[in-house]
Amino acid sequence: QVQLVESGGGLVQAGGSLRLSCAASGRTFNYAMGWFRQAPGKEREFVAAISWSGGGTYYVDSVKGRFTISRDNAKNTVYLQMNSLKPEDTAVYYCVVDDTIATMAWYRGPWGQGTQVTVSS
Repeated sequence: QVQLVESGGGLVQAGGSLRLSCAASGRTFNYAMGWFRQAPGKEREFVAAISWSGGGTYYVDSVKGRFTISRDNAKNTVYLQMNSLKPEDTAVYYCVVDDTIATMAWYRGPWGQGTQVTVSS
């Protein structure tokens, strides 16, 4: 069972930046990592993902050019650098581990506690 510890959320003004981190334990090789988010009253959305090698990435259109995903395999950690934040980025962000980016797109749980990101206008 993979354990995920998310951190880095908070309150920021529009145009600001935040960096989310997620440390994984229980699985140490050959897996994709990524982030989903869920805003109040909306469905959970697949935001970004990165392959084991880092050579493959995915971003939902609404965050392209603003968010950057990266990973440090020595630390089993994935990062989501979020710049130029907008109020519509407000959501609970959930870290996910799966075999590949493609399979992650169909991920339906289980979910961790997530980390709250709030962007004020």
